Parts: sequence; structure tokens; C-alpha cells
Amino acid sequence: MGSAKNRTRVGVVGVGHLGSIHAKVYSKLDNVKLAGVCDCNIERALEIGKRFDTASYADYEELFDKIEAVSIVVPTSLHYNVTKDFLLHGIHVLVEKPVTKTLSEAEELIDIAKEKKLVLQVGHIERFNSAVLALEPYLLKPRFIECQRLGPFHERVKDVGVVLDLMIHDIDIVLGLVKKDTAAIEAVGVSTISNHEDIANVRLIFEDGAIADITASRVTKDVVRKIRIFQEESYISLNYLTQEVAIFRKSGDKIVKEKIKVKKHEPLKRELKSFIECVQTGTKPIVSGVEGKRALQVALEIVEKIRSNTPR
Repeated sequence: MGSAKNRTRVGVVGVGHLGSIHAKVYSKLDNVKLAGVCDCNIERALEIGKRFDTASYADYEELFDKIEAVSIVVPTSLHYNVTKDFLLHGIHVLVEKPVTKTLSEAEELIDIAKEKKLVLQVGHIERFNSAVLALEPYLLKPRFIECQRLGPFHERVKDVGVVLDLMIHDIDIVLGLVKKDTAAIEAVGVSTISNHEDIANVRLIFEDGAIADITASRVTKDVVRKIRIFQEESYISLNYLTQEVAIFRKSGDKIVKEKIKVKKHEPLKRELKSFIECVQTGTKPIVSGVEGKRALQVALEIVEKIRSNTPR
């Protein structure tokens, strides 16, 4: 373990399924001291605190004087208030995606973090997927992108629809790949289980003519996480789950497949390590509040399109 002096004191607020994994990862990082976990369900907080040998709290305000950085893994509707409280107390924040429920909330958090010179990172975990990182040298100019993100319904995600729950991952990745503003958005979606859209299909048309088709479902038995990127004389196929990438190139009259070497790592561990490095060095996160807000802006436009296309 790193010396106590060099270890960043970190807390986790919200230790349900994902939050408990945040706590587990932090508990094993050399340059981190997991200084406390918090959950409104105190029994859950005590269970996770005991599991990872740290203090447990029911009220997150008790963490303010005990930590320098925090992971916020609570329902989306609470992101703004909880993140704002920690930033105002001078604490660096990694908040799970989507950053907030509204753009004005996201803008306010970005402004506070900037004013106080704090790290505000948004948990778009696919940016840290080894396959995505291995993709970079092979990217030219994407012309058409196809994304599929399918899986079963989880009762724990009830306060947002599939666009803000799952599709926002692919929105963030696509925006990072194309690096242009959207010129048009076409979207359809249906609700089958929850009060929000559970299946959605979207076409993003960008200012440079690039097109992205994104499908997301949270009512599908099998889990699928794939993206295909078509560019001049080649296309790239990526599987987020297996962290595998292949590039298909035109060679004369044939299409030749080449598997790209990927050094596989656990994306969440890489994400949290990157957050701590930003805290310790003062560098800008790969997915700062600005990138989180941009993904949210497109996601909210999609949700609005789906609502306007849904018969009352």
C-alpha cells in the first residue's frame, strides 16, 4: 500500500450494486484510503463498510470532513443535489452517468467545479474499455456507426428510461468518435415495462455527414454491447463485453479481417484510477462535466423526440 501521506481519502455515496463495486475497487488501490461509505439504507452501508473495513454512514454530510474525493452512485434524480454539496465543501467528485437530469443543473456543477478548481468526472465507463482505447490508431474518418446495447430490465433503474440509462453510453462514445455537432436527430421508442421508454432506436446525423444508428433495449434476455464503425475502405467491429476488436479492410476484390491486439483491463478499475490520478495531479478528466453535459444534451433531445413521436 502507498504511504498514508500519499493516499487520497475517498468516500462512496450510494452502495447498491454498482456503488459497492466502486468501494471494492477503491479498497484495493495503493494510492487510496477508502475513508467511508454512505447509504440511506444504513444496514446496507454497515454491510459494505464491514466488508471493506471502513466507516459507514446514513447521512453523506458526515463524510465532508473525512474525504478529499467521492464517488456518487445514487439515483439520477439525486445527482445534482449530492454532487453540488460535495463540490461546495471542496471535494472532488466522480458522479455516475448521466451527470444530472437537466442541462442547467449540469452547467451549474461545471461552474462550481471550475471556480473551486475541483475535478468533476462523469462515469461514462465505456471510455475506459480496453477495446475502445485500442481502437484509436485505426480510426480515420467515421462515415457510418452502428451501435447495439441490449439487456434485461433491472428493477434498480426506475427513475430514467433506456436512453439515459443505457443509450447514453453509446451517445458519449459516438460524440467522441465523430467530434462534430449533430445536424439532425430521428428517434422512436416504446415503453413496455416501466413508465419510461424501454426500447429506443435513434439516428444521429452530424454536420460532416456522418451517421450513427443506435439501438438500446432493457427488455432483452441476452446482453449485447457492440459497435461497428464504417470508414473509407475499412470497417471496425468492437465488442465491449469481450473487449475484442477486429478491422476489416478492402484488399483487391476481397475483404481481409485482422484482429487488433487488446490488453484487457477492468474498465471500472481503470476509470477510478484515472479519477484519482486527476485528483492528485490536477489534470482534466477524460470525461469531465463538459463531456457529460454534451452527452446529456443529445440524450435529452432524443427523449423529447421520442415523446413527441409517441401517441398520447
